[in-house]
Amino acid sequence: MCQRFSMAAELSEVREHFHIERVMYYYKNRYNISPTQNMPVVLQQNGERILDEFRWGFIPYWGKDAINADLRNVHQNPTYRKMVDKQRCVIPCNGFYYWKQEGKRSYPVRVVMKNRSMFGVAGLYEVWRDARGEPLRTCTLVMTEANPLIGEFESRMPAILSPENMARWLDEQTNDLDALDPILRPHSAEEMHAYAVTPLIDNNRHDTDECIREMDLSRAWVKR
Repeated sequence: MCQRFSMAAELSEVREHFHIERVMYYYKNRYNISPTQNMPVVLQQNGERILDEFRWGFIPYWGKDAINADLRNVHQNPTYRKMVDKQRCVIPCNGFYYWKQEGKRSYPVRVVMKNRSMFGVAGLYEVWRDARGEPLRTCTLVMTEANPLIGEFESRMPAILSPENMARWLDEQTNDLDALDPILRPHSAEEMHAYAVTPLIDNNRHDTDECIREMDLSRAWVKR
């Protein structure tokens, strides 16, 4: 399960990479995005790509995968299938965080592309109503099988999309899960790299560029 990630880049770079035409919120770099926090999402509405901000995690928690939608459950869960039909989005990222366990100790790592580029993850979104009827926009990451690198930490990984498949995922005319299923595959491990980072990423309130700096492994170990 992916429970933390980063999206830190200049807005101009984000707009260019994801072909954004409108920005709907005050964008800022995020170095440690955690469940229940707001995070950037890319939507396509009437042929226009929009960068907006949604809450990470569906409400109410009708499924155990409220923050990560496992591809296996997407096929089996009617609610997920409905979202795949019309409520798809892309989650902009530039790194995931995991914990590497070795014996009784572990240390946090950040997984990035070797060229440090941004990438998009397949996502689903939903708009819930609170007790006052106010809309709450929520989203989740779609998960697929882990590649060998991510497999050192977890059995599943976010479904990273190529630019071409990102366009297919956001295409408003496509509403067939079976047609989209082939693009939700593990990303090549050869294109990714993992390095040790500060244990402070375990703190939801710690959101600075310190989170993404490579750390000497001797300082990253913690008991868990």
